[in-house]
Amino acid sequence: MDGDLGRFLRSRRARIRPEDAGLPAHGRRRVSGLRREEVALLAGVSAEYYIRLEQQRVRNVSDEVLDAVARVLRMDGTERAHLRRLLRPPEDRRAPASQVRPGVRMLLDAADSVPAFVLGPRMDVLAWNALADRITGFSAMPEGERNMARQTFLSPRARSLYRDWATVAAEIIAHLRLYAGRHPDDPLLGPLVADLSADPDFARLWEEHRVAEKTFGAKLLRHPELGDLDFAYETLALPGDPDLLVVMYTADPASPTGRTLARLRQDQGLSVRG
Repeated sequence: MDGDLGRFLRSRRARIRPEDAGLPAHGRRRVSGLRREEVALLAGVSAEYYIRLEQQRVRNVSDEVLDAVARVLRMDGTERAHLRRLLRPPEDRRAPASQVRPGVRMLLDAADSVPAFVLGPRMDVLAWNALADRITGFSAMPEGERNMARQTFLSPRARSLYRDWATVAAEIIAHLRLYAGRHPDDPLLGPLVADLSADPDFARLWEEHRVAEKTFGAKLLRHPELGDLDFAYETLALPGDPDLLVVMYTADPASPTGRTLARLRQDQGLSVRG
C-alpha cells in the first residue's frame, strides 16, 4: 500500500521516548517519540537522507543503514523483515494460495481431538474440522464472511465471544499488516481494509502499524452454550504454502475445557468442512 513505509517508520519513532534513547527530553515537543533528526543522528546518517527515506525517495538503501535505523527504532526480527519488504517489495508477485490441498483436509480430519482450522490469505477461513465448527460456528457463516478479521471487528457476537477481545483484535491486525507487506499487490486486501475501517477500533489499531507473526498464545472464549473455554493455540505454516496456516486449539484433558472437548467428541460425528 502506497506510503506504508513512511507511516511504519513514523509509528516506530512515536513509541520511543527521547530519554530512553539517551537524548535530553527538555523543551516542548510537537511529536510523540523521536524526531526524524534524532533518528538520523543516532543511526549515523544525515537528517536529509533519513527524511528522504521516510518519504520513500531513496533507492538502493544499504543493509547497514537499514540495520542502523532498525536498531535505533528497536525493531524486533519481524519488524526488521517487514521494513525490508516495504522498501524492497518482493519480485515474486504471484497470488497467495487460497486452496487447501486434499492432504491438509485429511490432516484436519485426523486431528479429531482438538478444534483445528486453516487460515488463508487475508485471514480467510478455508477449512475446519467438526470440533472447530462446534466452537466457532464457521459453517453457519455466509461464505463471504468466513474471515477472522471480519468476524472479530464486524460481527456483533465477537466482543462477547472473546473474553480477551482487545488482545485478539491486536493480534489479528498485526498479522494482517504483516500480510499486507508480503502481498502489497493483493487486489482484495484494500476492499477488506476499507470494510473493516468502518469499525473505529480497527481504524485506530490499523494506523499503529504493528506487525507480528501468528504463532501461539491463549484464546479465552465465552461460548453462549458451552460457557467459558480456556484454550492454548498453536499455528503451523504449511510447507509449500506459507500463506496457509493450520491453527489448533488445545486444552489440558483434565481441565474444564478439556472435559468439554471430550464430551463434544462423544456427542457428534467428526468430519472436515469448508
